[in-house]
Amino acid sequence: MTTTAQQAAAGSGFTLAVGPVSYYWTRATLTEFYAEVAESAAQTVYLGETVCSRRREMKTEDWLDLARDLSAAGKDVVLSAQVLVESESDLRVLRRLAENGEYRVEANDAAAVRLLAGRGPFVLGPHVNVYSRAALREYAQLGPSRWVAPLELSIAAVAAINPATDPVPAGDEGGDAIETEIFAFGRMPLAFSARCFTARHYHLQKDDCAFRCIEHPDGLLLASREGEPFLAMNGIQTQSAGSHCLIGEREALCAAGIRRLRLAPQSQNFAAIVRCFDGVFNRGESASEGAAMLEQLCLPGGLVNGYAAGLPGKDWAPVAAPGNGRVSA
Repeated sequence: MTTTAQQAAAGSGFTLAVGPVSYYWTRATLTEFYAEVAESAAQTVYLGETVCSRRREMKTEDWLDLARDLSAAGKDVVLSAQVLVESESDLRVLRRLAENGEYRVEANDAAAVRLLAGRGPFVLGPHVNVYSRAALREYAQLGPSRWVAPLELSIAAVAAINPATDPVPAGDEGGDAIETEIFAFGRMPLAFSARCFTARHYHLQKDDCAFRCIEHPDGLLLASREGEPFLAMNGIQTQSAGSHCLIGEREALCAAGIRRLRLAPQSQNFAAIVRCFDGVFNRGESASEGAAMLEQLCLPGGLVNGYAAGLPGKDWAPVAAPGNGRVSA
């Protein structure tokens, strides 16, 4: 962990983490994107293909080379494993990640957890089902150093599972406390399927998809019959249409002891989004002004924050002006 991240964990600020890119981008696009990330205020960067093994612009060794470049730029790098492991080739990639020996790995399914247990600290990703303190304590025996809360949990529920006053220790009692990271911005990954929805949209078979998802760098937006943004299709992944946004939740997150924020990449304006969160959470800037800016920068579908308050995820409670709180829903 970098010095900046250590300071954030100690309470002097928030650590910003760039989540893995969910979409199928060209190598050139990825290279340009991570060059911007290297210059950003984000301290942690998650790398890797988490959605579809057919996306081959970057191979495992390419991700490792990129990890070394970002580490040299002072970033805390984590390699993210695929969410839906379907074949022996998927398992081979997973084993290579588990055995890399250089970087922590984010486990996104039970197979990854099994391979990473006992190899040193790893990250429990948001797709591992942890919905209670008892579940987190059970996983804690396997050696995770960090837990990324499932998307649909409220801030209060996350705090109850791993409270600041009594955090779950990693390993045996007396071990270091497991860090909590929360999804703070971006289209939410809601579900994964063995079927490819983008291929079906183009009347193609999954195994002969022509890689059409590369034509949709932020997913394929779907609308309801009333014409309202509803979901986004991203290959085998279903995402929310709205961008989950916790820009107005600084006080609630502080009270919950949550100091790590995950920002999900999008193809446009991401550097400005990172600056906005850094400004509000670490530099005292106005959350209401930040929310107004993010409304202009986010993907079609608008901002949502319902899950944070235990409401339907598609709801949006506007941020109050001029402070850093939000209006109750």
